[in-house]
Amino acid sequence: MLRCRDLTEDASRLMEGDLPLPRRLRLRLHLALCSMCRTYMDQMRKTRALVASRPLAPPDQAAEDALVARITAGSARE
Repeated sequence: MLRCRDLTEDASRLMEGDLPLPRRLRLRLHLALCSMCRTYMDQMRKTRALVASRPLAPPDQAAEDALVARITAGSARE
């Protein structure tokens, strides 16, 4: 029997259909028996759909330059 940890490790691959049939069937059986993992998978599906529906805006070049400068300055002090 699979554990919840096994499902969380393979959740993305399960959603993408990128698992061998025996593994996919064992995960589906675990989902049928575990309400917490069903909730987890539902949250994963909703999160993926939300992220996919929002196009990424190009980064603000000035903000990116300022961040790189802060990181570089912090590294120089160490």
